[in-house]
Amino acid sequence: MKRVLMDISGELSRIVLMEQGEPAEVYYESKAEASLVGNIYAGRVENVIPTLQAAFVDIGVEKNAYLYYGKKRAASDEEKTNRPKAGETVLVQVEKDAVGEKGAVLTREISFAGKFLVLLPGEAGEIGISRKIAKEEERQRIRGILEQILPKEHGVIVRTNGAGRVEPAFQAELGQLLEKWNCLKQAEYRKPPALLWRENLPALKAARDFYAADVDSFVVNDKETYEKLLETGDFNGEGQPKLELYQDKIPLFSAFYVESKLEKALQQRVWLKSGGFLVIEETEACVVMDVNTGKINGKGDLEKTIRKTNLEAAEEAARQMRLRNLSGIIIIDFVDMVHEEDRRLVTKTLEMAVAKDRIKTVVVGLTQLGLMQVTRKKTRPSLLRQISTKCRSCEGSGRVFSPEWIVAKMRRETRTILAGGMCPGLLVHGDRRLLAAYAGKDGCFLRQMEEEYLASVTLCEQEGAAYGWYDLERQEKRIGKES
Repeated sequence: MKRVLMDISGELSRIVLMEQGEPAEVYYESKAEASLVGNIYAGRVENVIPTLQAAFVDIGVEKNAYLYYGKKRAASDEEKTNRPKAGETVLVQVEKDAVGEKGAVLTREISFAGKFLVLLPGEAGEIGISRKIAKEEERQRIRGILEQILPKEHGVIVRTNGAGRVEPAFQAELGQLLEKWNCLKQAEYRKPPALLWRENLPALKAARDFYAADVDSFVVNDKETYEKLLETGDFNGEGQPKLELYQDKIPLFSAFYVESKLEKALQQRVWLKSGGFLVIEETEACVVMDVNTGKINGKGDLEKTIRKTNLEAAEEAARQMRLRNLSGIIIIDFVDMVHEEDRRLVTKTLEMAVAKDRIKTVVVGLTQLGLMQVTRKKTRPSLLRQISTKCRSCEGSGRVFSPEWIVAKMRRETRTILAGGMCPGLLVHGDRRLLAAYAGKDGCFLRQMEEEYLASVTLCEQEGAAYGWYDLERQEKRIGKES
């Protein structure tokens, strides 16, 4: 059974696709950091970098967005023709949200996504069909319908949900998408930077992406969102999923036992049924998953034990990619396998598992070091990056400096300040334990500073100070006993 739960509050939207009682995909969006993917802007080109075939474009947000305008990595006549100029106005759409220090990624290939179709304005006569619609007879049937109803100046891509749909369904959605394009054309001459088209609310985007025949129901706890979903006409009809308004006092996610399961999605270690476990590390460059045998007692055939662990890990790795929205380059370090047959079996199992993912995921294969390479298309930041922020103590590294390192740094800075000769006194603020280590045994470091620089150093305990935090405050007048 598949169910979509929508927990909508004033500032935060949490949407979860449940499969057999377990969370499979999570949408998380706050008003303060709303996703820009799908939004269309009139942007102003700030600067062009021909060596990268890229331009940085002001779309009215904090960071300039990145537009790759080339078709190939080598310069060509076509590239020079497509190259924008600084100060030029360009019509662009956001492909990927900003991540870390990188701005959003843009494209000039505008598209409008529906439940069954993606409209490609200006792509005359192009008809693409999802590879997940595998039967050739079905592909030919769909192509025949679209050739009859698609305007000649536009193209279209059929999504996986388009399988089995008949002409009236395609015609109705195509009309809606064309209406969006016509509205956009009326706004494209606005002065840049300007937002021309905003993608729907998170609930409407999720409903569109999760809409499929095998989703049984959508449950939403917000009446306004419920009414907007009803207006789409996509619910409660024959062959459509049910839409339910949740009004109980118990929070929606608590009622469906989702909260505790979502907390596990943030844990670094994920246990397998066999007793093994995955360790998942997200970095700026890639995601790494390490497979360990864990609690397996080692009895019986070692190779069978390793094969069983790796097969479970392959299934779980694919599930975690969807649940945590892990994307980009993903490296999986399976337990070393001796037999080539086992390696092929694990690879095949992973390929079958990621085929369930609606986001394009490619299993590249094993490296010579036995590391499995996977790529998954980036659209939004991972779940962890969406709901967390950098630690001010460790600067996002996940580690903090040792007390010895911090004390040594404090003492170096103290010497630098006092050596200038313009500071007769210094106030040192910090946690009690850090100050005790800084002062040295019986205050030996403080006495040394007094004798060497003829300056006073006074400790000021800061209750509740974060680990490693300190502040050195210069004093204009000497602090201490008057001579």
